[in-house]
Amino acid sequence: MKLKSYKYFFGFLILIIFTQLKSEEKIDIWKNNNSEKEISAQKKEVNSQKSPQKKIEIKTKDKNDEKIKIENTLINSTEQDKIYGLYDPEKNNLDLNMWSSTSAEDVRASLKRIKKIKLSKTSNEILENILLSYSFPPQGMAEKEFTSLKINWLVENNRSELIENFLKQNDNFYNKDKAVQFLVNENIAKANIQEGCKKIKFIGSSIKDPYLEKFKIYCLVLDNKKTQAQLLLDLLREQKKSDKFFDDKINFLLGISNKTSEKINENNLLNFYLSSITIKDFKYTPSKKTKKEIWKYLNAANLIKLENTNDKEKIKDLEIAANNGQVDDKIIFDIYKQIKFDLNTLINAKNIYQSLEASDARSLIFQKYLIVENIESKVEYLFLLDELFREDKLNNIFSEFLSNKLKEIGLENLPKKYKEIAEKKILTEEEINLGKVKYNDKILHQSKILKYYIEEGGNFKKTQKDLDKLLKRISKDRKYFISAKDLALIDSLIKDGFKIPNNFNYNDLVSKYDVPDNLVKLIEDKQNAFVALKIVEIIGEDEPHQLDSETIYFITNLLNEMSLTKIRNKVLISALPQRV
Repeated sequence: MKLKSYKYFFGFLILIIFTQLKSEEKIDIWKNNNSEKEISAQKKEVNSQKSPQKKIEIKTKDKNDEKIKIENTLINSTEQDKIYGLYDPEKNNLDLNMWSSTSAEDVRASLKRIKKIKLSKTSNEILENILLSYSFPPQGMAEKEFTSLKINWLVENNRSELIENFLKQNDNFYNKDKAVQFLVNENIAKANIQEGCKKIKFIGSSIKDPYLEKFKIYCLVLDNKKTQAQLLLDLLREQKKSDKFFDDKINFLLGISNKTSEKINENNLLNFYLSSITIKDFKYTPSKKTKKEIWKYLNAANLIKLENTNDKEKIKDLEIAANNGQVDDKIIFDIYKQIKFDLNTLINAKNIYQSLEASDARSLIFQKYLIVENIESKVEYLFLLDELFREDKLNNIFSEFLSNKLKEIGLENLPKKYKEIAEKKILTEEEINLGKVKYNDKILHQSKILKYYIEEGGNFKKTQKDLDKLLKRISKDRKYFISAKDLALIDSLIKDGFKIPNNFNYNDLVSKYDVPDNLVKLIEDKQNAFVALKIVEIIGEDEPHQLDSETIYFITNLLNEMSLTKIRNKVLISALPQRV
């Protein structure tokens, strides 16, 4: 009886507990539904307001490799927001919300226009600083697209050092595999495989890219870690991410098979590289369809050879490739040396070259240039060669060669009839060397006032005294004309806290110059980064010192209005001083 009563008791107890659990579950569900509505309402309320100041920790690369805390007012942001970049925006007087008032479409359209311009050094620097600074994306643009814009710009401009820094400073981001693959391919193209293998460290577990996984396997083979290579290859096969060509090459390199396919695979650079190192007596004839990175690898690995100098089509293809920057120009000049001419043809080169095929004509005149000793004759043949390259639109091959040879001879040693044209043919350095500043206190924008901007740690008090004296003298000189460049300097000085005397009539002077209304409106709408992007378009392929005075004024005026003083200083230092 006791056992039965215990059975009934325990059964009754279990029934009560189960009933309570079921009822609690129903209550919890009811509570959860209500709480979800409450949370949703709270989110809407928070998102309808500007969030309070928050600290975002951004890992940036500096001398001490420390984390820099950027404190800013974030619009519609949460602690989980992810941003990617290279530079602290505050270093250029920007902030994390610098794109927040700009539409995605406006940014896309501006970058599309900029892409068509061969930007000057200064334009590139401004673009780099605003595009690669940590910030939230423009309105209507997802973070993935915004990050892709940055990575695509870095890849398209071959900024390998910046790409590596980007990978070091940002853990996981959209298109990371593209950035890593660029570094890998760049080193394969340079025939520097060991360096390429070092870039594999950036892959990480988040990237599942078959191309990079294959390269990792090859690096393990190269490092004699064959067991690990085999395991990874088996895994890649199981995932159906390998292919017959790659399996064949790795099996051959691992020693599993004694033979490998003689077929050259051009689908990608890794396949082409594996073809070149596994095929005995590798020979390859590039064509117009050959990819740029394969041309680069052929060039670096010294695989471009011309066995038959009578093959004019092959010479033509190589000339076109050299003109497009795919082949070293020296290879073309080496080919020209190999083409054989008899003594009579060389002696009468000037009369005979017109009857020859284009490449033979260039070869003959090039050889003639090499054997003549008289300076006037050498210069004559150099300009004749220049003409022959231009006729076939191959001037990229010869322009640098011509410039260097004219520099070697020296303008002072050239015959008078060639001096004017030679000056135009001598190329300036890609990074323009502006020269030493020559201060001229007779002209405001060339005066020693500029020392405040040019020399680091300019003395404010001394500059103010010098400015007072200079403006006092100018006010007494009725013949002195206040130029737009003068006003660009004055506008910047006022922005930086310098005092200008009332009799200078600054407001009357600036009223003569118009600043584009559309750009002023953008500043009023707090679209500072977008205005900076517009300024990149305006400066374009020129350096600031090549712009007209009025353009220099309104650019500096806009930058002052936005308090982008560091970018403004780049413009001032290039545009205003007299240099020697």
